[in-house]
Amino acid sequence: MQKLEDIKLAIIGLGYVGLPLAVEFGKHRTVVGFDVNQSRIHALNAGYDSTLEVSDEELKHASLLSYSCDLDDLSTCNTYIVTVPTPIDGYNQPDLRPLIKASESIGKVLKKGDLVIYESTVYPGATEEDCVPVLEMVSGLTFNVDFFAGYSPERINPGDKEHRVTTIKKVTSGSTPEIADLVDALYNQIITAGTHKASSIRVAEAAKVIENTQRDLNIALINELAIIFNKMGIDTEAVLQAAGTKWNFLPFRPGLVGGHCIGVDPYYLTHKAQAIGYHPEIILAGRRLNDGMGAYVVSQLVKAMLKERIHVDGARVLIMGLTFKENCPDLRNTRIVDIVNELAEYNIAVDVYDPWVSVAEAEHEYGITPVSEPGVNTYDGIVLAVAHDEFRKLGAKNIRRFGKTASVLYDLKYLLSREESDIRL
Repeated sequence: MQKLEDIKLAIIGLGYVGLPLAVEFGKHRTVVGFDVNQSRIHALNAGYDSTLEVSDEELKHASLLSYSCDLDDLSTCNTYIVTVPTPIDGYNQPDLRPLIKASESIGKVLKKGDLVIYESTVYPGATEEDCVPVLEMVSGLTFNVDFFAGYSPERINPGDKEHRVTTIKKVTSGSTPEIADLVDALYNQIITAGTHKASSIRVAEAAKVIENTQRDLNIALINELAIIFNKMGIDTEAVLQAAGTKWNFLPFRPGLVGGHCIGVDPYYLTHKAQAIGYHPEIILAGRRLNDGMGAYVVSQLVKAMLKERIHVDGARVLIMGLTFKENCPDLRNTRIVDIVNELAEYNIAVDVYDPWVSVAEAEHEYGITPVSEPGVNTYDGIVLAVAHDEFRKLGAKNIRRFGKTASVLYDLKYLLSREESDIRL
C-alpha cells in the first residue's frame, strides 16, 4: 500500500465535478487531468473553462496541474479519481457506459499497488460489482491484493460560488480499513470543511444516492401541493411563506426537477431495489409526478391563453431559460425541453432565450436553437422558466415588452410578485 506523500494523482473526467477537484489538488500536488474530449483539453490548456465553474485566475493558480487526452500520460500515476457522468437512458435505467469506459482505460495503465477512487453517483454496490471486475479483467490484477479502490461521492453544486468543492464536507471510503484511511487523508489535504469516513464503499454509495432522492421527494410533495392549491384558487407561494414561519418547515419550492443529480439519482436507487426484488412505491411515485410537471405547466399556460381569447393553434411562446438551474450554463437533463416539446403538441411556435447557454451545445443536445434576443411585441405567451439574474434584473415591465398586447406571463420561479405575473406555479 502506498503512502500519502507517494501518491501521483490523475483525475479522469474534467467536467463540472472533475475540473474543480483537479484544480484544488493542483495547488498542492502534481496532478494529471485526463479527458477524452480533445477540444475540452485545448480550451483548458488555453486557460478557459467553458462550464464557468473555475475562473481563468483559478486555473492559473493550479500550477501543478496538467491536462491530457493521451492515455500514455497516465502511466506515471498511481492513484486515479474517476469523475465521469452517470446518466440514465431513455427508459430511466442507469447508463454506466462512461463509467465502464473510464474503468477500461484505467485498467490499461493500472499497476500493482495502485488505487482507483470513484466519485460518480451510482447505486450501492456498483463500484465493487461493476467497476472493479472491469479493472481486474483489463489489467490482469487482483482486487485488494494488487490494487485497491475507494469511493468518495461528488457534492458539486453547479453555479454555486459559495458552496465549493473545498467547503462541502466530503464522504470518503476505501476497500480496506487502511485504504479508507489513505483516501480520507488524501481528501483532507484540500477539503477545509472536513471529511466523514464511511464504514464501507457501499455505505458511501448509498449515502450519496439518497441525498438527492430525499430532495426529489420533498419537491414532488410541494409540486403536488401546488397542483392542489391551483385547483382551489390558492396562491402556493403565499401558503409556503405562511407555513415557513414554523422553525422546522423545510423551504422547498415547486418546479421542474432536472439536472445531473436530483432528476437522475433516484433512478439508480430504484434500479438496484428492483434488481433485488423490491418495488419502491414512494420514490417512483415522486419521480412520476416530477417528470410530469412540464406537461402540467403547459396545460396551465394554454388554459390561461384561452381565457384571454388567444388563439392557441399557431401561437408563439417565449421560454426564458433553458439550463436546468439559474446562473450556470449546464444543460444536462434540463426539463425545460419537456415544456418545449409539449407546446409543439399544440402547434405552438417556441422561441427559447437563454444568455447562459452555448447555442452549439443546445443544438447538439436537444435540437434547439436559442434566439440571441427576443422580439418586442412578438409573443402570445411568456414563460419565466429559469431564475437567471439577468431575467430578475429585467423586471416585469421589460419582460412584458416581449409579449403582445394580449399575452400571458407565466412565472415558474417566483421572480416576480403575484401582481406582476398572470399565473405562477
